[in-house]
Amino acid sequence: MIVLALKLILAHILGDFVFQSNKWVQNKRQLKLKSPKLYLHILLHALFLILALQFDFSYWLGIVIILVSHFLIDLGKLYAINKVNNIALFFLDQLLHLAVIIGVVYYYIRFEFINLDLYLPQALLLIVAILMVTVVTSIIMRVLISKWKPEEESHESLENAGAYIGMLERLFIFGFIILNYWEGIGFLLAAKSVFRFGDLSNAKDRNLTEYILIGTLLSFGLAILIGLGYQWLRFMLAMSNG
Repeated sequence: MIVLALKLILAHILGDFVFQSNKWVQNKRQLKLKSPKLYLHILLHALFLILALQFDFSYWLGIVIILVSHFLIDLGKLYAINKVNNIALFFLDQLLHLAVIIGVVYYYIRFEFINLDLYLPQALLLIVAILMVTVVTSIIMRVLISKWKPEEESHESLENAGAYIGMLERLFIFGFIILNYWEGIGFLLAAKSVFRFGDLSNAKDRNLTEYILIGTLLSFGLAILIGLGYQWLRFMLAMSNG
């Protein structure tokens, strides 16, 4: 059950987060049902589902259900933009996709249509966790703290540098948790505080200080949560194999 769920979640992460650019998102928001990117987005999901399931077309019904529901959920989201809170809409969208995936997994587990020739579960789990701690978390953070973003941004920093720095720090945290080296997380937080202290002292802007603090705590918190979740699922996989 865990392996099938990981495959479907991996396909979803690749299609919804990794291989969907901001240009695609803007095109879908502007043109909605007439957007070619909407249909290309669904085709990419179909490709990733087929690859994740290793071309096992005994899952054809589940693939169709996921694709049709994904199209309808995304279409509903496009027409709900500017009518519903963006944060609530983002999480509702992802929860609906996740609910469909859980339903499909339950269907195949219940009726025992499981193919025993599966990807290595531990590798799948690691891939999903890394994508979660990097790409997915970046998007979640952008959605959550967008309303607090300072109006005046510095143009001196490198393009997307903050996003990549955040990904790297979360990967370090994830690695420290796997190695059970919690002191490393404290050292990383202290080091970041030292580097950020100069920026905050120069800025003398309370809003910027609070914005950075929220972003840092949210980034560390999500990384720790994903790391602990990975450890727990890895333990469950080991128990099921044992």
